[in-house]
Amino acid sequence: MARALSVTREENFPEWYLAVVRDADMAENSAVRGCMVIKPWGWGVWELIQSDLDRRIKETGHENCYFPMFIPLRFLAKEAQHVEGFAKEMAVVTHHRLKTIDGVLQVDPDAELEEPLVVRPTSETIIGDTFQRWVQSYRDLPLLINQWANVVRWEMRPRLFLRTAEFLWQEGHTAHADQAEAMAETRTMLEVYRQFCEEILAMPVMAGEKPENERFPGAVSTYSVEAMMQDGKALQAGTSHYLGTHFAEAQNIRYQTADGQLAFCHTTSWGVSTRLVGGVIMTHGDDDGLRLPPAIAPRQVVIVPMLRDKPEDADVLAYCEALRSALMARHCRFGALRVLLDKKPLKSADKRWNWVRRGAPIIVEVGPRDVAAGNVTFMRRDRLRDGDKVLAQTAEQAAFVESAGDLLDAIQANLFAEAKSRFDANIRSDLKSFEAIVAYFGASAEDELDGFKGWVRVSWSRPSGAALARVEEQLKAYKLTIRNAPLVQPPQHDACVFTGAPGVEDILLARAY
Repeated sequence: MARALSVTREENFPEWYLAVVRDADMAENSAVRGCMVIKPWGWGVWELIQSDLDRRIKETGHENCYFPMFIPLRFLAKEAQHVEGFAKEMAVVTHHRLKTIDGVLQVDPDAELEEPLVVRPTSETIIGDTFQRWVQSYRDLPLLINQWANVVRWEMRPRLFLRTAEFLWQEGHTAHADQAEAMAETRTMLEVYRQFCEEILAMPVMAGEKPENERFPGAVSTYSVEAMMQDGKALQAGTSHYLGTHFAEAQNIRYQTADGQLAFCHTTSWGVSTRLVGGVIMTHGDDDGLRLPPAIAPRQVVIVPMLRDKPEDADVLAYCEALRSALMARHCRFGALRVLLDKKPLKSADKRWNWVRRGAPIIVEVGPRDVAAGNVTFMRRDRLRDGDKVLAQTAEQAAFVESAGDLLDAIQANLFAEAKSRFDANIRSDLKSFEAIVAYFGASAEDELDGFKGWVRVSWSRPSGAALARVEEQLKAYKLTIRNAPLVQPPQHDACVFTGAPGVEDILLARAY
């Protein structure tokens, strides 16, 4: 049987991704270049991501609040390294009024702001200005804050969910008395992200520290969780930064110690964004569309009645209503089941394939024969096909209702197991020289890869400064980047693949989104 999408992953992975976003009704481009409209199904996924992650953030002692989206330019000017990192991506407000001049609506030249305002690319500077008022004494620490917000980074090559000029995220910001406490916070939130990605998104990740050239602008240390997409590329799924006292010194965030001295706070920041939705698509999707882990599926079970404009339709609908009520009283590991009865006046086959493309974990079809026999016919979205054959199962209604929660838990586990198997099988650690790495990836920066390539794990000597810049240029020629140095390291290391010097840690190399 033909696939539900017009393009397969193997034929053209980027086009396949866009087809999934479109046909799963997740999002669409807006009238503003680089920005997207997140449609109800995509928003439902994001709401569930937000809900579970918000709970985890609060369980680690953080509180939510909100800060302005406009940042005075002078705030950014205080942190040179920070502003340099975002300068090319910033949107700036310079006027506060429009005016009709010669019949044309345009910016009023008399309404120029005294100081330009930057539309929030990230909030370290304006939150730092707030923290310097909130923190006076060691008794005010640690200060643990999170906000859910939108940010703007002027993206020149937008792609829905992955890179857009405006996107949604959470950003945590904390202040601490010393380095040890701030570093513990940084690592705690990195682990929160790791667990969330694997337990909720069913997306395996590698947690590790970014190299010097990949740090967040102004950070002392940056950590990330990196996920492997089905085309072998890496997706940075979340980051956590130890900022030292850099931002505290720029914003004068000081506290009085127990012995009456003044000291600068050590600060952190950390965040994940709507690119997680793109990561879920590229981790779990197949050639029929999206496959959603039940934890983030807005509708975990969709019931499709097979209606034929005949008298027995009333019985089918009544049967489906009773089935829906019974299922909604059941639970899986992620709470009460989210169930939809699709009554839209469309052919049942069209509705079925619509939900296949959207990735609903369980799709149930009910016709007159099912009603007469007291059965249901259902499909698991994670195991939709055996080759070209679509797999459907029939079960007695009460037994299906009884097992539905366990079935959803099994689908969640199976999606993670599939992704973890692919993740583990496609990190090579047998390439001991840069020449071997080049031979493996094969293509220059101007070409796409010849077939699937995963990641490469190698040893390096952690060069810095000019030596690191040379490494970056070497990698850039092949569109490769250092993703991170995994937290779990072997006891011994090979020679550095770039310098030949003794290796001090293993790093991951990959092409990335």
